[in-house]
Amino acid sequence: MPLRPTESREGLSPGRGRLTALVREFAKFGTVGGLGIFVNLGVFNVCRGATGLPVVRCSVVATTVAIAFNYLGLRHFTYRDRDKGRRSREIALFAAFSGIGLVIENGVLYVATYGFGWGGALLGNLFKFLGIGTATLFRFWSYRAWVFRALPGRAMRHDSPHGDHGDHGDHGDHVGHDGHGDPSNSTSNPAAYQPETTAPPP
Repeated sequence: MPLRPTESREGLSPGRGRLTALVREFAKFGTVGGLGIFVNLGVFNVCRGATGLPVVRCSVVATTVAIAFNYLGLRHFTYRDRDKGRRSREIALFAAFSGIGLVIENGVLYVATYGFGWGGALLGNLFKFLGIGTATLFRFWSYRAWVFRALPGRAMRHDSPHGDHGDHGDHGDHVGHDGHGDPSNSTSNPAAYQPETTAPPP
């Protein structure tokens, strides 16, 4: 059955395909982030119970441990297909944006604890969790946009309505340079003859 011009071979328009890819990416990001929250809150409460450090310092220690955990999860699970060619740059950008996320996350806890006097174990965990949620939105945007960059070839294929088949379009240029390169000739113009969707020419 012929495909509509606005549909890919998977039956999705380019816009819906990109939205589906974004949803899947966010789901993987959320999986790593969810495990990171358990690591973050676990280290936070262990630090509070086992040391005499102030609450915000314990939070900073916990966030730092969670950042290291999240990098491993994001690099080897969520973004394992992204560009691995510039690892030092990737780590530097990850550290920079994670540092901003650390300030956002612990700033919420700091304001709640020292600005409003909302202390205690329950409120401390509540505002720690709210800080993590706020910082996570920033991290998702910054990591996917700046740190774990998509490979150029993959980005082109995602934007192409024919998915992975979009890189075959340059065959027409090679055919066009031979003795039968008439654009009107269906045998030298791939757009005019597509065995998957049209009947062969007479």
